[in-house]
Parts: sequence; C-alpha cells; structure tokens
Amino acid sequence: MKKIGVLFGMENSFPGALVERINSLKVDGISAEFVETGAVHLDKPCPYAAIVDRISHDIPFYRAYLKHAALGGTAIINNPFWWSADDKFFNYTLAAKLGVAVPPTVILPHKKYPENTNQNSMRNLEVPLDWEGVFHYVGEHGFMKPIDGGGWRDVYHIRNREEFFNAYDHSGSLCMIYQKAVNFKEYFRCYVVGQKKVHIMPYDPSRPHHERYVQDPPKYEKGLLKRVEQDALKLCQALGYDLNTVEFAVEDGIPYAIDFMNPAPDADLHSVGEANFEWIVSEVAALAIAKAKASPIKPEIRAAAFLGVETKAAKPAKEAAKKKAPAKKAKAGK
Repeated sequence: MKKIGVLFGMENSFPGALVERINSLKVDGISAEFVETGAVHLDKPCPYAAIVDRISHDIPFYRAYLKHAALGGTAIINNPFWWSADDKFFNYTLAAKLGVAVPPTVILPHKKYPENTNQNSMRNLEVPLDWEGVFHYVGEHGFMKPIDGGGWRDVYHIRNREEFFNAYDHSGSLCMIYQKAVNFKEYFRCYVVGQKKVHIMPYDPSRPHHERYVQDPPKYEKGLLKRVEQDALKLCQALGYDLNTVEFAVEDGIPYAIDFMNPAPDADLHSVGEANFEWIVSEVAALAIAKAKASPIKPEIRAAAFLGVETKAAKPAKEAAKKKAPAKKAKAGK
C-alpha cells in the first residue's frame, strides 16, 4: 500500500477534506493520512510515497524532513529544494524574461543590519541610496512587501514619500520589495495544479479576508481570461510548482502578475467559498494520487536535479570542433 501524507499546521478544513477525498476514491493500493513523524533518522526511509506540504515554510524541522524524504524517492508537493531557494524578486525577474507583464519593481537593502552583521558587512552598498532614482522608476504610489513573505504580512500600501520612508523604517531587518501600484479594474487569483490546470477566481484584495473571493462576478472578456490562464501556466511551469496561486491585477486590459510565490495557498473553505474549495480538493487529490503511483522517484544525485533543473552535459570542446570543421575535399583522380 502506497501512502499519501498531508503535512499541515493551523488550517482545518482543507487537510481533512483532502485525506477524506483521496480515501473515498478507493484507488487500488493508495491510501491517505496526516503525516506523523518524530525524530528523523538518517538511515530510515520516509514511509510516504507522496506528501502534500502545507506548512514547512514556517517550520525548518519539517523542511529538512521533506528534503530527506525527497532524496529517498518520496514525491513532494511542492519541491522543498526549489521552494527554499525561491524569492519574490526572482519571480518578477523571471516573469519579465517570460514576457509576462509585471509592474516596475525594485529590491531595497535592509533598513537595519541583519543579525550578526554591521556597517562593515555592507561595504558594497551605495551610500547614500539613489532614492530619486527609485521614485522615478516606481513612483510614489506602490506597495512595500517582504522578499519572501506571504499572507499579507508586513505589507504596506504607499501613497507618498512620507508613507514610503515610514514603512521602510518599520521594516527592520526584513529585505523589502517596492512595487508600483496597479490601478486595477479587475483582479484575479488563480489556483494552478500540476502545472496544467488553472482555476480563475475573481478576487478583491480591498475587502476583509473572508470576503475577498467574489461570489457573483461580472462577465469578463474571453481574451483577458485566456491570457490570465496562459500566463499563470507559463509562470508555474517555469518555476516548477505543482500547487500555487498566481495573482493578476488588470489595468487597461493588461493583467500584471503581482504575486505568484504561494506554494501553500489559502484553501480554507470559509475564505475561498464552497465552489473553489471543491475544485482545489478534487484536483489536488488527483495530483497526489498520480504522484504516489509514480513513486518511488529515483533522484539524480546532483544539486540541479533536486531543484528540478534539466541540463544537458556540454560536449567536449575537441568533439564539438570536429563536428564544426568542414569535410576535406577528395583529391582528383581518387
């Protein structure tokens, strides 16, 4: 029997519903349960064929456990190696490279020195910072947010320079991003599962958290929805996330990707609503079953492979030169 484990923290509705859904499908040789672990022994394999991770971003012990499990062949949703390496500013850079619209964005140095550092640790930093250049590029209306944050924690809505510097002063040792505000008319939050399926949800970030998923949305242009779907897939396929949400703020018909580092996205019944909840439970259950069936995975013992990077070995220079060299002409009479 191959077991699917669900690793979770304070959330209540989604983990139980996911386990119940997987087991109710009665797939031969597959069962689901909540992960249970104590001290992790180096020489003991993980008992799960697949694990759906909902909490390791907050618990270093769980993150180390999942990396150990992945090395032993367990399929992890999402890849704990890449999730550990990812950050929002890289995401925006990637989006721009892919041709996905993103607002003007800058990464800011820490306002306060990180722990165990001092001014000598920052000798490569421009002093004073070119604040005029920042405001010329981004503007004075934007959002300041942590480079690796989530759940709208430590996010500041900036309307002028005074608010900008006040927020920056309060950011402490966090590394912050400052991004131009999008004057949006439409806003979407998209579940993306298995890098193949997209569920577009109209969303209003200005509302209280439990009311943000719009239950009676207006009709949207098909072309806009198609672009949102394609851009969401493009981003998640490039990042390698099997479960993610991608948020788009739409201004003048252009969907700007503003948040797409959510590998443990909100899936609570009481906030996303019954229809969205049913979709995510069903699709993640199907994905977890498929991953479990395909396990154990035999990982290549190479850092790039753990990150999900496919590389082709470069051919030796001499061999490449031989292939490029023109063939010699045959001598006359032979």
